[in-house]
Amino acid sequence: MKTLKPMLPFLIVILACFYLLPLLIQDTGSGMLILLIVTPLLCFVCSLLYGTKKAFSPLYALIVALLFVPAIFIFYNSSAWIYAPAYGAIALLGAAAGSHIGKGGK
Repeated sequence: MKTLKPMLPFLIVILACFYLLPLLIQDTGSGMLILLIVTPLLCFVCSLLYGTKKAFSPLYALIVALLFVPAIFIFYNSSAWIYAPAYGAIALLGAAAGSHIGKGGK
């Protein structure tokens, strides 16, 4: 729990992104916009902020990927499985970049 506590505010934002943004989907176009642009962008920005404020942890990216899995069954279909590792990878890159920025590029 000691490891997860610093992650919670950032994971809550990502959780809200994964479970509230799909409610805005009205058609295929808006669905693709949310899945391919809005969600990855918010995931990256949130992870970037996490990396600048907290120590880098690959566990963070794994949790982000796992948080998306129930959304597949709730909002999407089996073709959305590819997004779970993709969002995890985006979170990993964002947290790593944020960690690098937070340390002043050292």
